[in-house]
Amino acid sequence: MLVYGFPGHVLLSVNDEIVHGVPGPRQLKRGDLLKLDVTAECDGYVADAARTVIVGSGSNTANRMIGCVRAAFRAGAAVARAGVLVNEIGRAVDHEVRRHGFRVVRGLSGHGVGRTIHEEPRVPNEYDPWQADVLTEGLILTIEPMITAGSSQPVEDSGGWTIRTRDGSLSAHHEHTIMITRGDAVILTAA
Repeated sequence: MLVYGFPGHVLLSVNDEIVHGVPGPRQLKRGDLLKLDVTAECDGYVADAARTVIVGSGSNTANRMIGCVRAAFRAGAAVARAGVLVNEIGRAVDHEVRRHGFRVVRGLSGHGVGRTIHEEPRVPNEYDPWQADVLTEGLILTIEPMITAGSSQPVEDSGGWTIRTRDGSLSAHHEHTIMITRGDAVILTAA
């Protein structure tokens, strides 16, 4: 199934490619930082998840980035409760990323999911004072920190799909689909 015309079934982004990498004939090499992003549909409902892994062993920076992006997800999920403003997720994610010495990629965010892949609300990875949406019990959304070791400004490639770091620096991405409750968020895409 092609989603929104994407020319593939799995998003594979390597090194400085942040998201929406198009699969193809290129070969991965030891040390590459690979982002795997998948969307699943069951009975008309959508879920979305992403992981960053290192091919073989990687640099100290790559290993630190994976730890950071996972910690940023956990920080965002920890504040995701019914009655809390959506922008508190971004505040928590950005704080954790900065604490590790990296940067949140600007303009890319998590999102609501349901019958389609991108629904309201938008879930920024940084504090947005104008994001006034309140999390409600039963709301399904993704939290997906996308971070970089360099420039926080992304650029789109000439093919119109892959988004990469402006300066060629490494990036990492971690995403789960969650359900908001009055207590801890329920991670729906956890194994």
